[in-house]
Parts: sequence; C-alpha cells; structure tokens
Amino acid sequence: MASDHSSLNQTKLCVHQNGDLEQQETLEIETDDFDYSKRSQWLRAAVLGANDGLVSTAALMMGVGAVKQDLKVMILSGFAGLVAGACSMAIGEFVSVYSQLDIEVAQLKRGKKRVSNGREEDQEDDSEEEKETLPNPLQAAAASALAFSVGAMVPLLAASFIKDYKVRLGVVFVAVSFALVAFGCMGAFLGKAPALRSCVRVLVGGWLAMAITFGLTKLIGSSGL
Repeated sequence: MASDHSSLNQTKLCVHQNGDLEQQETLEIETDDFDYSKRSQWLRAAVLGANDGLVSTAALMMGVGAVKQDLKVMILSGFAGLVAGACSMAIGEFVSVYSQLDIEVAQLKRGKKRVSNGREEDQEDDSEEEKETLPNPLQAAAASALAFSVGAMVPLLAASFIKDYKVRLGVVFVAVSFALVAFGCMGAFLGKAPALRSCVRVLVGGWLAMAITFGLTKLIGSSGL
C-alpha cells in the first residue's frame, strides 16, 4: 500500500510538473506573439531620422573638410547642417503627419454619417476611441527633429577637439561608422529583423554618402571654382 501511495504521489508530481511546463511554453508563445509591424511608423521616424542626421552632417563636414582644413569652418558647417536638417525634418514630418491626420479624420466623419440612428451612441463611443489613436503632428515633428539632432551630434563631437586635419577626418569616419552600425543594430533589434543585413546596409550607405560628397567637393575645389 505504501508503494502504491508513493507511486500515486509521483504520478501527481509528474502531471503537475508537465502542466507547469505546458503553461510556461504557452506563456512564452503568447509573449513572442507580437506584431512588430506596429512599430514600423515610429521606428522609421526615429531610426531613419537619427541616421539622416548622422550621414548628412558627417557628409557635409567631410565635404567641407575636403577643401577647408580649418577646424572652425568644419564645425560651423556641421552645426549649420544640424540646425537646417532638424528644422527641415520637423517641418516635413509635421506636414506629412498633418495630411495623414486630415485623411483619417475625414474617414471617421464619413463613417459616422453612414451609421443608423439606432447605433449612433455606439458609433460615438467607437469614434472617441479612434480619435485617441490619431497621429499627433507636433509630437512627430519634435521626435524627428530630436532624432536628427542626436545623429548629427556624433560627427560634431568627434571633430570638435582635434586640430590635426587628417586625424580629424579619420576620427569622424570611425565615429560615424560605429554609430551607423549601432543604428542598424537598433533598428533590427526593435523590428526583429536580421541584424547583419541591416547593419551592412546602413554602414555601406553611409560610407557611400561620405565618399561621394568628399570626392565631388574635392574635385570641384581643385578645379578653382
């Protein structure tokens, strides 16, 4: 009898453990079941904004550095690029998101007109919930300007305290390369995309932008224009 009782307890323990394992696996599946495409809109604005600030400011500084070796000129050009780019990103994002907002508001109004009187109250409740999810133009503009500025600060800080011309260009190139890889990994991690492919794509794109800007500016500067 004692043996049967012990076997019964062991069976109950195994069933309990198996139940816990199944529950844990279910929780893991539910945790991983997330629609990462929902992040695409703000992810695009944040990562691409920072990447644009990084690449455009670095390319501008490298282009100016191709013909002007003075540190002050290079820093001023980079700062001007930061301010101009942040303003441009903010205005562009504001106009774009505001247009999207107008379209979605117009769609909500059309949907409200089509409902019957008997469902009017329910439709108003749904409309209130939908209005809370509408895009915010001011928020999008501020986020884009901030993201651009964060990216643009990388080459500015890298070049600010280096007087030697060649060393300065090398440090800017290395700092920007590391930042490009970081932005590529960040975008891939948040969007659950392949990290290596994302990093290589962002890195090669940034290198091409800096190389083309440097080369063309050097060519035009050497021609005496």
